Amino acid sequence: MDNCSPAELEARLRLHSLPDIGPQRFYKLLRVFGNASSAMSAPAAAWQAIGMPHSSIEARRSDVVREQVLQALRWTEHEQHQVILHDMAHYPALLQETAGAPPVLFVQGDPAILDQPQIAIVGSRKATRPGLDTARSFAHSLAKGGFTVTSGLALGVDAAAHQGALEAPGLTIAVVGTGLHNVYPARHRGLLRDIVDNGGAVVSELALNSAPHASHFPRRNRIISGLSLGVLVVEASPSSGSLITARLAAEQGREVYAIPGSIHAPSARGCHQLIRDGATLIETVGDILESLQGWQHRAPDPKPEPVQQALALQHPLLELLKIRPLEIDELVELSELPLQEVLLLLTDFEIEGAVCNEGGLWLYRKV
Repeated sequence: MDNCSPAELEARLRLHSLPDIGPQRFYKLLRVFGNASSAMSAPAAAWQAIGMPHSSIEARRSDVVREQVLQALRWTEHEQHQVILHDMAHYPALLQETAGAPPVLFVQGDPAILDQPQIAIVGSRKATRPGLDTARSFAHSLAKGGFTVTSGLALGVDAAAHQGALEAPGLTIAVVGTGLHNVYPARHRGLLRDIVDNGGAVVSELALNSAPHASHFPRRNRIISGLSLGVLVVEASPSSGSLITARLAAEQGREVYAIPGSIHAPSARGCHQLIRDGATLIETVGDILESLQGWQHRAPDPKPEPVQQALALQHPLLELLKIRPLEIDELVELSELPLQEVLLLLTDFEIEGAVCNEGGLWLYRKV
């Protein structure tokens, strides 16, 4: 319905702005009345007859709802701002398949990337330094491997995932639990700008001025998993919201991946629970790339010049592995490189087929 009339778009936005009208009631109203314009002009008795709440019926003529709609229409006048309705051709196909798909999406940035193959990376807001480094390096390598990295713009693992993808350089999508006029957390305004300026997108189903609220984040999580082919959980306690995202992903038929940690670390217990419940245990980015082979969206890499390839294969990190297999801590100590740089190099070399990981040991493979 890309040829949606201005009157129908306004009616959809008005319907979407009513209190107590979630996706199920939204779609029910469209089925019963045929379109949003007819639904909004129907008498109160007709709404009551199909079980619509009194709060929604009363709010149909409210000034607050009218102002929200006018604000949304003004917002779409900016070239980087779009409202995507659930029956438009460019509504993301994977998300459209899910139960209770959002009837309206507010998108800042390039909406075309919502249909690109995506991997979601989620985890603790209070992640450890190794957890942040892992999220960043996995995102970096997945972006280089042809995937868009999707996360929730939160503190901790989410932010590290967005940053890792941007550094690749690659594309990343932030799905937020607030309206797009309210960046949360506020310190991530700069990160949001970087995502949009580098070809990514920020997405919300909430009205533009919606403030952070606990009930919004599970709704956000179902969009993160719904857009993605799979969800990678890096660090999570048993009470982490990341486990909600993983559960939703499993219900939506998506892949669920989890990185294990120490049995003594509370931050690893959520991942261990996911693995016990059937999530795929992930040790290297190659595990994910192998399971989703063929889904990547990437231009062919230019063939490296022989001299450049030879130089790459003489990297000091590879020279250490040519001597004997090493654990990650040993590589950091012997190379005198920061952990994050070692992780990024290893995942890059793994994609190139120069190294592999077996039982926690990194091994050199002749190329």
